[in-house]
Amino acid sequence: MADTGEPSLRIGFDETRTKVVFRSLADGQEHLVRFIARYSSGSQRGPQAAEVDLEEFLAQLTLLTHWHDPAGVVFSPDLRTLTEGSVRDSQAVEVRLQAGQRGEEIPEEISPSEVPGLLGPAWTAPLTSFQRRDAAKLLSLTHGANFSVPGAGKTRTALAVYAALRQAGKVRRLLVVSPKSAYEAWTEEAASCFTTPPVLRIFQRSQDSEAEILLVNYERLSRHQSQLAQWLTAAPALMVLDEAHRMKLGVRGTYGTSCMALGPLAAHRLILTGTPAPNGAKDLESLLSFVWPGHGRRAVDRAVSGGDLSHASRVLRPLFTRTTKSELQLPPMEVGVKYVELPETHRRLYSALKNQLTDLQDREQEEFARLGKVLVYLMMASTNPALLETGSDRYQPLPFFPVPQRPSTGTPLMELLRELPRYETSPKYEAVLRTVTENARMGRKTLVWSTFVRNLTTLAAALRPLHPAVVHGSTPDRDEQIRRFREDPECMVLLSNPATLGEGISLHHVCHDAVYLDRDFAAGRYLQSLDRIHRLGLAPGTKTRVTVLVAEGTIDGIVHERLGHKLEFMGKILDDPTVHELADPEEDLAPWGMDAWDLRALLEHLGNP
Repeated sequence: MADTGEPSLRIGFDETRTKVVFRSLADGQEHLVRFIARYSSGSQRGPQAAEVDLEEFLAQLTLLTHWHDPAGVVFSPDLRTLTEGSVRDSQAVEVRLQAGQRGEEIPEEISPSEVPGLLGPAWTAPLTSFQRRDAAKLLSLTHGANFSVPGAGKTRTALAVYAALRQAGKVRRLLVVSPKSAYEAWTEEAASCFTTPPVLRIFQRSQDSEAEILLVNYERLSRHQSQLAQWLTAAPALMVLDEAHRMKLGVRGTYGTSCMALGPLAAHRLILTGTPAPNGAKDLESLLSFVWPGHGRRAVDRAVSGGDLSHASRVLRPLFTRTTKSELQLPPMEVGVKYVELPETHRRLYSALKNQLTDLQDREQEEFARLGKVLVYLMMASTNPALLETGSDRYQPLPFFPVPQRPSTGTPLMELLRELPRYETSPKYEAVLRTVTENARMGRKTLVWSTFVRNLTTLAAALRPLHPAVVHGSTPDRDEQIRRFREDPECMVLLSNPATLGEGISLHHVCHDAVYLDRDFAAGRYLQSLDRIHRLGLAPGTKTRVTVLVAEGTIDGIVHERLGHKLEFMGKILDDPTVHELADPEEDLAPWGMDAWDLRALLEHLGNP
């Protein structure tokens, strides 16, 4: 090749910032084709251009030595900065993982006792001993992960980390990516932690130059990625992913792709989630890949390769901090399973639907697995088959009849389905009504969970004397409903679904009873919802009671068993026996979180008469 004085290979980001683009000189095309074949994610973009996933590029930096002209490789400035930082991070991660392999404790650069002195004069909020410990470890890392249980005060700990980094001059602003439901917690904590609260704004349509703390939800990331990138790079920033399990798919999902693109632009990265691996190690890989691009996945792969989750927890422990449920020293939570027996007509309808779906799954198994239709139908039918009749309004409450009628002999199944409320009351509905009414009589408010909005509206109509609050995805006055439940002494029940209210909201000061009408396979969402009423700040001696309703012989039993397995996995990977305990609640003497094993259990249920 003639010496043109030009770099033989230029390397920079693509427009999404999740891939690295290689551009060669015109006479270097053959070299580029051979070189890019060394990467499993490599692909040609044109005769003189190719691309590789950012994560693989960072994980395989040594492959650059195979370029025919290593001295002619030139990085774009932003990619060079990221690459140099990644190398430093890789070395730090490797030291920690090796210590974890040997079972050694790593002395942190910052001790918990030093944390209060690092927060600056504007900080005013108290920190618990475990919050100081977690903040110290996170400050000792360039980037970090806080896997403390829901309700442990991760928001305050993250603000303490930000305050210390700001005081040290390492960052000047904070970008928080979270569900909308967590906005309240961030807003209130920011106001109470500082004598002069930082300017906090919720992201709208353009970057806000005056905001020191900017909140944005996961749904808006992809549409406004460029504006957020400009805000992140305008000043050194800490980027926090709250409820980070939302991007567990990594670059395979929309949320994860945007997070992975924006993350490298932040001077410091921090993830917060109490449920980092609700469906297995793959979830954990994506989360740690955001924190340490190129090294997070490799770290998890090595740690769990032997299948010993206790060993994996010890190895990975240097990379995250976690406060366990027992460390919160909360009064115990009583989790009980109440089995209900289906009445005759209800049982006939469930069996008929199950048989029909068995035929369908043989023909359309792949489609049903993707959409979760079979699961949805069976979950509805386990509570009330009449839910399957949508009518003119899919949210219209089902009627209650004081004196049920007996169906005529030979009544067709479809008529039984349409008219079931005339003949029988759902035993799950009856259990909820009894529990809520009895709690109200004792002055105790109740939180009722169901996946389906029509269950919520039906129970709201039946519980009208108790002035119920209802919150679901289409609720126009969500904040008012929550305020009324918290403050109105006549409002004795809140009806909601975990997808809407399972994260970010604290109800533990006013409510100590919860009932689950149904659940899906999403273990993380289930744990999150449990902690709405069982979290830091609970008064000593408070009795918290949770009842899970299971209709015998239905999909409920399969869901209960599979959730148990998932919670056991999380308990082992996090070395937290408290999570494991939740997987086996004592018997009383919920896109649906479905993985391959859940699907297998569902198909086995369909195959059993």
